[in-house]
Amino acid sequence: MEKKSNKITAFLKKEPMLTVSLLAALVSLWITPPDVSLLWRIDWHTLGTLFMMLTVLEGFKQENIFRPLILLSSRFSTMAALSLFLVFGVFFTSMFVTNDVSLIIFVPLTILLFRSGGKEQYILPVISMENIAAIRGSLLMPFGSPQNLFLYAQSGTSAANFIKHMSPLCIGSGILLVIFIFTLYRKDVKEKIELDGAQAAGEWAADKKVRRIAYISLFVMILFTIVTRTEYWPVAVGIVIVTVLAVHRGLFRQVDYVLLLTFLCFFVFSSSIAANPGISVWLQKAVAGHEYWWAIGLSQIISNVPASIVLYPFTENFAGLIYGADTAGLCSLIGSLASVINYRIYVREYPENGKKFIRTFTLISWAFFVIVVIPGYFLSKWKFF
Repeated sequence: MEKKSNKITAFLKKEPMLTVSLLAALVSLWITPPDVSLLWRIDWHTLGTLFMMLTVLEGFKQENIFRPLILLSSRFSTMAALSLFLVFGVFFTSMFVTNDVSLIIFVPLTILLFRSGGKEQYILPVISMENIAAIRGSLLMPFGSPQNLFLYAQSGTSAANFIKHMSPLCIGSGILLVIFIFTLYRKDVKEKIELDGAQAAGEWAADKKVRRIAYISLFVMILFTIVTRTEYWPVAVGIVIVTVLAVHRGLFRQVDYVLLLTFLCFFVFSSSIAANPGISVWLQKAVAGHEYWWAIGLSQIISNVPASIVLYPFTENFAGLIYGADTAGLCSLIGSLASVINYRIYVREYPENGKKFIRTFTLISWAFFVIVVIPGYFLSKWKFF
C-alpha cells in the first residue's frame, strides 16, 4: 500500500500540470456539489478532437510521416533561417488547424532537428517562441483556437468582421516574433547548422504503407471535422478508433492520456464554478466593463478556454473578452491549454527539465506580454458589433 502511495506521489510530482488541474477540479466539486448535468457541461467536443489529434499524430511520429517536412527543413543552413521557418510554420498553420494541433506538429520536429544538428541549447527558447506563434497566429481565424471557436459561435458575427478585428493583433505579433528571433541570434545572425536531411528524415518502411495512408486519411478527416464544426464529430472519433484498431492497435498505448486528463480536470473546474449561483451573481457584477483584464486574470487559474466559457454570459464588451483570452496564454503555462501541450511534448523528451522549461517559457512569454498587453487593451475598445 505504501509503495503504491509513493508511486502516485512520484507521478503527481512528475506531472505538475495534471496535479494543479486535479486539485482545481476537486476544489470546484467541493464548492459546487456535482450532479448529472455536469456531464453535459463538459466540453466533450474539444476532448474528442484532442484525442483524435494525439492518436493520429503519434501515428505520424511512429511511421515517420513528417519526412517531407523534415527534408524541407534541412535545407536551411543557418539557425535564424531555420527558426524563422519553424516559428512561422506554427504561426500560419495555427490559423487553420488550431494552435494546439500546430504545436503537436512542429514542436517534435524542432526537437528532432535541433538535436540532430547539435543545437539543443536553442530548443527551449525556440519552442517558447513557437508557443507564442501558436497563440498569436491562431487568434486571426474563428477556428484558430478552442476559445475562438466557442466565442465566434456565440457572437453571431461574420467571419470577415472577425478577421478584420483580430488582424491588428496578428500582424503586430508576427513582426514582434521576427524581432525576438533575431534577438536570440544577435551574437551571430549567420550561425550555421549542419543537418543531414536524409539521416534526420529517415526512410519509409515499405511494409508500413497501409498505416501511412490510413493516418494521413484520418488527419484530413480530423481537419475537416474541425473546420466545418460538424455536429457529427463523435462519428469521426469512432472512425479513428476503429481504423487504428485495424491497422495498429498498439498505438493506443502511446497516446498522451495525461494531457487528456489534464484538459478534463480543467473543464470540470470551469463547469462547476459557472454552475454555482453565488459565484455567477458575483461575476455578473464584477466582469461587465472589465472583460479584458478578467479574461487575462481568470485564465491564469483555469486557462483561457474554460475562462471564456465562464465569462461569456457576463460580458458586455465582446472584444475585451476575446482579446483578453487570446493574450492570456502569454502570462503563464496555465494561461493557455496549448501551452500545456507544448510542455507535455517537451518533458516527454526531457523529463528532467520541467522546471527549466517553465523558467524559459515564462521569461520569453512575459517579455512578449508586456509589449502587447497595453496596445491590446486599447484595441479592445474597438467594438465588434
